[in-house]
Amino acid sequence: MTAILAVAIAMMFGLASTRLVKLIHLPNVTGYLVAGLLIGPIFHIVNDDNLASLDIISTVALGFIAFSIGSEFKLANIKQLGGKIVIITVAQSLTAALLVGLALWAFRAPLPIVFVLAAVATATAPAATLMVVRQYKAHGPVTNTLLPVVAFDDAIGLIVFSVCFALAQTFASGVEITAYTIVVLPLCEIAFSIGIGGVLGAILALMMKFFHSRANRLCLMVCTTILGVAICEIITNNTQFSMSSLLTCMMIGATFCNLRSDSTAILDGCERWTPPLFMLFFVLSGAELKLNVVTTVGIIGIVYIVTRSTGKYFGTFFSAMATKSEKNVKNYLGITLLPQAGVAIGMAQIASTALGEYGAKVMAVVLSATLFYEIVGPILTKLALKKAGEIEEEPRRIRRRDKNKAVTAA
Repeated sequence: MTAILAVAIAMMFGLASTRLVKLIHLPNVTGYLVAGLLIGPIFHIVNDDNLASLDIISTVALGFIAFSIGSEFKLANIKQLGGKIVIITVAQSLTAALLVGLALWAFRAPLPIVFVLAAVATATAPAATLMVVRQYKAHGPVTNTLLPVVAFDDAIGLIVFSVCFALAQTFASGVEITAYTIVVLPLCEIAFSIGIGGVLGAILALMMKFFHSRANRLCLMVCTTILGVAICEIITNNTQFSMSSLLTCMMIGATFCNLRSDSTAILDGCERWTPPLFMLFFVLSGAELKLNVVTTVGIIGIVYIVTRSTGKYFGTFFSAMATKSEKNVKNYLGITLLPQAGVAIGMAQIASTALGEYGAKVMAVVLSATLFYEIVGPILTKLALKKAGEIEEEPRRIRRRDKNKAVTAA
């Protein structure tokens, strides 16, 4: 099978999956992952050679996922949110990472797996959460706190991942552990990634003055994002320093949106182009999962799910208490932060490429956890918002109640 035919099959299965998951009210990303499992490890429609030749799709998709996250970081919006949001976001992210890392270390997991999964635990899937909020028209203190937290959560996760992934590579390669390898190199990675991303974002904002059509501006954003990914790969492959394409592309988006007052309108064009790319990314990620690896995940997968969920909830609970947030925010916000998908899979994808057998196990754990979280997470989010009184009574029940009243009156 040619790589082009594999792309067509992946898209067909991905599209078909959206109709099926809609019937059972699950996010599209869950359908994409299941579609990938079907064409990959279950029915072997797409083989390993096809997947290897399509790595560029996953690499580029990761760049655009990070670019989209960065474009949410307008300084004006951050100032309006206040300190409570920042404290809650940082606390729940780091608590989840710390608990996952300590638990896996206690169960004697290899250190590369400990560091990568601890970093992946920070990420939350904003798409699944927003879907629930919009579907049920939720509104209130919990919802108002939830939306900015999920927007900032992944950015913190990318920074944590940059440090932890550098440490994981050090332990996996067997290089001597020194202050240079565990402190200087990770800090250099973060600094270089942010610096190059900032420069590219500024250039992108400047070049927009010379291109005014929607098509040309879209091409310019695509070109800049791909250029950022390419620079990271060149530096990583040809120097002693590693570069984070996720952090670089996030910074491109953040710099651009803060330098252009019309960035929101411009970015709408990019959002129209990326859905097919993101769909392919998730389907191919599912296709790369080895089911025999999933069966060996065992205790690591269970520990990851339990400790990440615990860290997200109690990190939110105690930080909300410390910032004197409302009671409902303290009790229910943590439950709404469980969904996990895109960025977490992206981090695992990077690990699977660079860490060999360790990376394969990380990928298996993350994909298995994603399937669990994307099924359970939205349901828990709905229940939490309903308990908080921020979801109104469902129309069907209202109609049934009104009908009963009419019958009683008659």
